[in-house]
Amino acid sequence: MSFSVAGKTAIVTGAANGVGLAIARHLADAGANVMFADMDETGLRDEVGDLTEETSNIRYFAGDLREKLTLANLLSATLDAFDQVNILVNAARQVTTTSPLDPDDESMSVMLAQNLLSSLKLSQLVARRMIKQGKDSEKSCIGTIVNLSSIAAQRTQAELMAFSVSCAAMDQMTRSLAVSLASERVRVNAVAFGSVMSASLKGHLKQHPNQREAILAATPQGRIAGPTEVAEAVQFLASDSSAFVTGEILTVDGGRSLIDAVSTSLH
Repeated sequence: MSFSVAGKTAIVTGAANGVGLAIARHLADAGANVMFADMDETGLRDEVGDLTEETSNIRYFAGDLREKLTLANLLSATLDAFDQVNILVNAARQVTTTSPLDPDDESMSVMLAQNLLSSLKLSQLVARRMIKQGKDSEKSCIGTIVNLSSIAAQRTQAELMAFSVSCAAMDQMTRSLAVSLASERVRVNAVAFGSVMSASLKGHLKQHPNQREAILAATPQGRIAGPTEVAEAVQFLASDSSAFVTGEILTVDGGRSLIDAVSTSLH
């Protein structure tokens, strides 16, 4: 088996910045054809606009992925550019706070729409295409879907209630789709990560330097992950090296989610 994704075609959402951008770049550098997708057209143009003219394996698509027509257009644009789709990485996500006791708080609806439902609908659409193009293939796996989740699905905070619920739902969606698509030879997994040194986290820590120490103290490995470390985990799940892995949530957090928040030897 091989970690190679060379020659495969991937759609990566949330690819204008942060972890999504790191994943899309990583897969492209590894030889995959990659469609960078995001609603931030300016961000996409700034990051990869020049590369689409110089590099044959990179394209970008801008649109609101919460819209059904946009999803169909994204798939069509990918097929027009590369003729197939073998990998889907659902990396588009939003983090917002919740007022837990406010019945007028709309964050739950926003988080489920952005972090769950758009990924579910795109997964369904792309999976159907994978099944169609792989019907004559003798391969044991004809397509892979990798969802981005968070350790917040298991370790929550009150103000992140809606985000945590959306991540927990994403984890269960991953398991359910894995079971549903296993007989069709499409694998579905997820990567749940903790703190990653993205541009947004760098900016936040610059304004709140004390929080860096809090993160490091809560992480057994004593550091914050680089975006490439998440990207490499995604590559593993997208490659033939994980051909018999489906329905799994791979945690990439330096051991942070293993720690008991109560620092005592008494139980």
